[in-house]
Amino acid sequence: QVQLVESGGGLVQAGGSLRLSCAASGRTFRNSYAMGWFRQAPGKEREFVAAISWTGGSTYYADSVKGRFTISRDNAKNTVYLQMNRLRPEDTAVYYCAAARVGLPRFSYEYDYWGQGTQVTVSS
Repeated sequence: QVQLVESGGGLVQAGGSLRLSCAASGRTFRNSYAMGWFRQAPGKEREFVAAISWTGGSTYYADSVKGRFTISRDNAKNTVYLQMNRLRPEDTAVYYCAAARVGLPRFSYEYDYWGQGTQVTVSS
């Protein structure tokens, strides 16, 4: 099994920054998995935020966060990060970490493992 645990969420003012972390564990977890971040705001569907290949050499971002968010990973620590700068009230959501055994997907149904989520609230 694979466990993903997010941390780093909280309340921040618009224009501020937060860094989310996702720690992966489990005897079947492999550093070869692509990792992604998704978010879900109240009353909305879960949406893609960012993804990173297992080497870290390829990254993808949703247009809404491009230039403000940065995804990275430290395979020695089995951890993926999401640095979020210049936060906006519309970034308020529960943020989920996910792992994919194959490829570098952008759709939630392509991910195999999910964390429980961490709340990010951006006040105006």
